Amino acid sequence: MKEKISLTIIFVFFLAVLCLFASCGSSSKTKATNDNEEWVYVQTGTANSPSFNPKQITQEQYAATKRDVQHFIEELNLIISRKDYNSWKAALSPEYFRKISSPENLRIVSDLPAMKTRKITLKSASDYFNYVVVPSRANSMVDDIEFISENRVKAFTIMTNTAGEDQRLRLYDLEKTGNIWKIID
Repeated sequence: MKEKISLTIIFVFFLAVLCLFASCGSSSKTKATNDNEEWVYVQTGTANSPSFNPKQITQEQYAATKRDVQHFIEELNLIISRKDYNSWKAALSPEYFRKISSPENLRIVSDLPAMKTRKITLKSASDYFNYVVVPSRANSMVDDIEFISENRVKAFTIMTNTAGEDQRLRLYDLEKTGNIWKIID
């Protein structure tokens, strides 16, 4: 019975992850070009910002924000590479930190096959940082951003899959307050 519940939880978690990835690529979008004639995708509005119009984002704003986000992620990579838990924690919004350090999230992540195989049980946010973040995010690169609002963006990396196709993967959702970026998801 306990194994059946664990398998159900894993299945639901993977289903949720699949839905998350699908929703990252299926929102209402508009194409715009930047100075290098690359295609830039911007979301055309969300429930949180119904009056936000991505067409108001100029090419200069896009380029400046992308550079700013890339710098933030480069700094974050250094923090993660140094295994500096306190600096990493400071880069997270309080809400996101509560979410990832919740007993429910720690249990769900601990039940993933990658953790089970290595016999890792996460007991704290510090464990999450050491066993999940450090191995997976120390070398993240931002190839693209998508504006959610004027101060919120999704940061993406572009990976080439085994079929040779480019795949756009979400790294982080970020929010800027003043001059400070925080990871919000």
